[in-house]
Amino acid sequence: MTFWRNQKIRGWLYQFAALLLVALCVAVLADNTLENMRTRGIQSGFGFLSQPAGFDISESLFGFESTQPYWQAFLTGLGNTLKVALIGIILTTILGVLLGVGRFSQNILIRGLCLTYVEIFRNIPLLLQLLMWYLVCVEWLPTAREAEPFLGIYLTKAGLALPWFGDVPVKAGFGIKGGVTLSPEFFALLLGLTIYTASYIAEIVRSGIASVPRGQLEAALSLGLSRAQTMRLIQLPQALRVIIPPLTNQYLNLTKNSSLAVAVGYPELVSIANTSINQTGRAVECIAVIMAVYLTLSLLTSVLMNAYNRRAAIKER
Repeated sequence: MTFWRNQKIRGWLYQFAALLLVALCVAVLADNTLENMRTRGIQSGFGFLSQPAGFDISESLFGFESTQPYWQAFLTGLGNTLKVALIGIILTTILGVLLGVGRFSQNILIRGLCLTYVEIFRNIPLLLQLLMWYLVCVEWLPTAREAEPFLGIYLTKAGLALPWFGDVPVKAGFGIKGGVTLSPEFFALLLGLTIYTASYIAEIVRSGIASVPRGQLEAALSLGLSRAQTMRLIQLPQALRVIIPPLTNQYLNLTKNSSLAVAVGYPELVSIANTSINQTGRAVECIAVIMAVYLTLSLLTSVLMNAYNRRAAIKER
C-alpha cells in the first residue's frame, strides 16, 4: 500500500473519516429527535414554510402582509438583518479607524478621548447598550412636532428622518413626511452595534499601526511628508496585513450580535423565528433555519475578507 506512505493522502483520509464520523453522529441524533417528537405527537418538517404566516412585520425592505407564507417572513427577517449588518459594518469601520488613528495623535486631548471611548464602550455589555440607546430614542428625544431640523435631519421619538435623493423631510401634522425614516428600533440597534464594535476595531487598528517599525515613520518625516500623509500612505497600508484577520472576526461578531435586536423590538431573523415558533411549535426547524443562515453569512464574510487579505498581503519578489 504505497499510497498509505504518502503523508498528504493520509491527512485527507483522516479528515474524511472525521467528517464521516461527525455526519453519522448528526444523523443518529436527528433520527432520535424525530422519533421522540413522533412519539409525543409533535409535528415536524418544513412544510409549514408554505403556509400563511398570519402575522405582520413592522419593517420590511419590500413590504410584507400576514397572508404571505412563512418562508417570505424569514426572507423579510433576513433582509432586515442584512440591512443593519451591512450599514453597521460600514459605519463601525469608519469610526473604528478614526478612533484607532486618533490614538496616535500628537494632541493629548484627542488621544485621551479616543482611549476613554474605547475603555467605556468596550467594557459595557452590548445588550445594556442597546437598551440604553433604545430608551434614549423613545423617552428622551423630542416628538415630531417639537423637533427642529439640523441640516435637514430630524431626530425624534419616531426615528431618524434623513434627506434622500433630493427629497427633504418636513413636518406634516403630527409627523414628518418626505426623505427616508429609520425607525427608533433600527436606529437604536444600529447605533449600539456600531459604537460597541468600533471600540474593538479601534484597538485592532491601533495595534496594527503600532506593529509598523518606527523607522518607517522617521523615514517618511525626513522626506518631508506630514504626519497625516505618513499615516495614510505609509503606516496604514503596511498595517493592513495585521488588521484584516481580526477585523474579519469583528464583522462576524457584528452580524451575529444583530440577533440581540429582539431586545428592542426590531424584526430581524431571530425575532421572526421566535414568532414562528410560538405560532407553529416547529422549534427545531426554525432554529435550523437560523443556524443555516448565520453559518452561510459567516462563511461568505470570511471568504470575502480572506480574498481581500490575500490582495493586501505583502508578496515576496
